[in-house]
Order: sequence, then structure tokens, then C-alpha cells
Amino acid sequence: MPDFDIRTADLRAVNSLTKYPSIPTYHALDPRDGGLREEVVEFTGPVTLTEKVDGTNSRIILTPDGEYLIGSREELLYARGDLIGNPALGIVEALRDLAERLRAEAADTDRITVHYLEVYGGKVTAASKHYTASRRVGHRLFDVAVLDGYAELLDLPAERIAAWRDGGGQRWLDEAALTATADRLGLATVPRLGVRDATELPRDLDKTRAFLTDLLPETRVALDGPAGRSEGVVLRTVDRSVIAKARFADYERARRRRGGGR
Repeated sequence: MPDFDIRTADLRAVNSLTKYPSIPTYHALDPRDGGLREEVVEFTGPVTLTEKVDGTNSRIILTPDGEYLIGSREELLYARGDLIGNPALGIVEALRDLAERLRAEAADTDRITVHYLEVYGGKVTAASKHYTASRRVGHRLFDVAVLDGYAELLDLPAERIAAWRDGGGQRWLDEAALTATADRLGLATVPRLGVRDATELPRDLDKTRAFLTDLLPETRVALDGPAGRSEGVVLRTVDRSVIAKARFADYERARRRRGGGR
């Protein structure tokens, strides 16, 4: 039996250990004004492109004692068996049934496994209107992390856990394992938009904007009604060692600042 008990574990440490790290923008953000610079994140080899859904980053944490936690990007909202859960952004309501199913189907109890999902639609964000006309709520899997050696990690001071996480300490499923896991569990992922060799990726700001528009003229995850615009695209190497995001709004803002209009 794993030496982990959700009732006695340091949940602040668990929360920090399982937070989703920040992803850089494909073109670097200028810290002075939030604009885009010319330098890009450098990729090599095949690059998988997926839709970036405009919702709220959420997580289902399967713990080694057979329990689970549900969290937003920043905080834990619910533990299995709680009478009352934090209703923030409707995350618990959207994911509780799925968390119960994942727990029941979990076979590995010697590690912490985290499923990261985008919860969208409803009243989640101002962009929800692009996905639903009737306030339906959906979710899409976009990453899975598997955390071995959790006991040693949970004993670290808070600042060291944060440094470990932000330094790439979490072990992620690669593209093949991620899609195989989603298929096995019957989970819908964020849409795959194809694979490009790194040498085919645009580096110019305007060319990147045009590339994104051609690739994803509208969202592919509309829940009902006409499909609206998407937030953007996520780029990642097959092994997920390099990842970046490209948001339509950033490139449109950059164009306006250079006098290019809409």
C-alpha cells in the first residue's frame, strides 16, 4: 500500500507539485508593453499543432491512495467525498463525474497522475460565446503528467517545489502516449491540427498571423450554434520537450501597433 494518505498529506505541497507551468509565447513578449518581439521559441524536428481553447485550465489529480482532487490552475477546489466544493468557474461541477470514472479505472497506485483539461463554454470566460449559444459547458484533455518519487518531492520546502516545477521537473506523456491514453479512457483531446517540420514554421509576425488564420479560421470545439473564433494554437515537439503558444489576440495587437489595422 502506498505511503500516502490524502487526509494527512500536505495539500499545499500537492497543489504546488501539480500546478501547470507557464508556457512561453511563440514570439517573445516584450515586458515593457506586452507586445511581441521578433525572436521566437526555437523548435527542431516535427512539431505538433493543437487548438488552444479559451477556457479555464483545470486538473484532476489521481493520488496514490486511490483518491482524487480537482483543481483550477492555482488552487485545489474539491476532494473526493467533500460535501461542499468550491464552485469557482464551474470546474468541479464539470469534472466531478469524470474524476470519479478516472479514479475507478486507475490501475497505477504508486504515483500521482494529473490530467489537465480545458473547461470552456458556460460562463467560464468572456470568450464562451464563441463555443456555445446556450451556455453549455465542455472539457478537453490537453496534457497528462506522471509524478514518480512524490514522497521526496512533497518533503521539499515550498520554494524548492516551485523551482522544480518551473524548471521542467514534471514528467509529461509524449504525443503518442497522450493520445493513446485519451483513446483508452474515452476522453476528447484538444483538436490536433497537423504536424509541421520546424523549418516550415513562420518566423515573421505577419506571416505567423496569416499562418494561424489559415490553420484555424474558427474553433473546432463548438458545443452548439455557429463556431466562433479560437484563442490560438499550441506548438510542441513530439516528446513535449519544447512547447509554446500563439494567440490570435497577440498578433492582432502587434499588427495594430505597427499601423496595420485589423
